[in-house]
Amino acid sequence: MTEAASSPETSPEPSPDQAELVGDLEKVAAKLVDVKNGVGRIIFGQHRVIEETLITLLAGGHVLLIGVPGLGKTRLVETLGRVLGLDEKRVQFTPDLMPADILGSEVLEESEGGKRSFRFIQGPVFCQLLMADEINRASPRTQSALLQAMQEHRVSVAGHYHGLPRPFHVLATQNPLEQEGTYPLPEAQLDRFLLQVDIDYPQLAAEREILTKTTGAHEEQPAKVMEADELMTAQRLVRHIPVGESVMTAILELVRSGRPGDSPLAEINEHVAWGPGPRASQALMLAVRARAAIDGRLAPSIDDVLALAHPVLRHRMALNFAARAEGVTMAHIIDTLAARIG
Repeated sequence: MTEAASSPETSPEPSPDQAELVGDLEKVAAKLVDVKNGVGRIIFGQHRVIEETLITLLAGGHVLLIGVPGLGKTRLVETLGRVLGLDEKRVQFTPDLMPADILGSEVLEESEGGKRSFRFIQGPVFCQLLMADEINRASPRTQSALLQAMQEHRVSVAGHYHGLPRPFHVLATQNPLEQEGTYPLPEAQLDRFLLQVDIDYPQLAAEREILTKTTGAHEEQPAKVMEADELMTAQRLVRHIPVGESVMTAILELVRSGRPGDSPLAEINEHVAWGPGPRASQALMLAVRARAAIDGRLAPSIDDVLALAHPVLRHRMALNFAARAEGVTMAHIIDTLAARIG
């Protein structure tokens, strides 16, 4: 089973009945409104980014944040950790960063009696919310070590497995401008991220608010709204939200139409080098449920599929050389796919 479909907890939960599901969803939705408001008081003018990041966490996945420096990515992770009651850490990825710097290592210790033994010292990956800052600056070996931990929720050091705390989420960032000296993530590793969230410059009103509220004598601090156990309960609840046949059909049509060779769209066959795999369908199934839960709805709609098409698909597809030469963009390709179901 792939990463997007892996459950955030180990033992299966019995399905709640309809009345219980409705009551639990109402409680979760009320909590999530407080979470969004709490984060929004610290991160200004990035409502879409906050929502898509919360969708990823609620779906039990990891998110890739793409944006130039200074747009609040680090602040977002710190704020989410505080508001959701998660233990958060940050690692700045550099070319000389080694896997042991992230995972941890074993050291040889000698007791008072002269007996020697190895002791494992945990690395920063042993947290609940990890910010992997500029993940594409680390070597492929270090990237793979983190991405393996993301997939398996455990690390292997010196032949021994060490389980990671739960919940465990990675918010990785990339700078789209500076590509010199970077190691782009391979397609198979990009696929491990539930969503890719593009962060744009704030609007004028939001930037004015940033100036007003962050350069004064007092700066508002985030307050805890949820606990880690409550987040895990919400993650389990999301998986019980029913998905209608029309929504499932829309997801399958959207994803399968994006695969060159099998697509009924000539533009896809002409311009796309490779398309989304089954993990994209799984990611959409989880993400539309999470979006419905955040809005307090009992079931997702096709509007949810359309709203999440870009963040789910943009890192799971690639344009060929001819498309790039003609100026075709990935956003245009995904809009073309979405028009089939919209």
